[in-house]
Amino acid sequence: MKTMRNIMLIALVGLLTGCASGPTTLFESKANQALSAGIDAYNEGKYPDAVKSLQSALDQGLSVSDQVKAHKYLAFTHCVSGKERLCREEFRKVLDINPNLELEPAEVGHPIWGPVFRSVKTRKPDTKK
Repeated sequence: MKTMRNIMLIALVGLLTGCASGPTTLFESKANQALSAGIDAYNEGKYPDAVKSLQSALDQGLSVSDQVKAHKYLAFTHCVSGKERLCREEFRKVLDINPNLELEPAEVGHPIWGPVFRSVKTRKPDTKK
């Protein structure tokens, strides 16, 4: 009888501990899954799928560092898709979040988005904000 009560108590504690993480953890998990799916789609050259997943991740809510990553991959995707205006907009969003961001050496040297990133990075800040 005492063993059964202990098992029930352990099960209840486990259940309550699982609930303590609440919907926020589940919400973040779905956002992070969408971010990973977007990066995978980008790496596979499935750019429309990448845009959809990356935007979904942003819409669901990401940490600041993951927001930077999502916007950076959106910029890459738009640049390789020939959408330079959208590429610039995404790089601006990245730099609004983290003005000190530097791309990795292989990224900054990319012939398509490297020059776009550098031009956005060196722009004069908008003083009318």
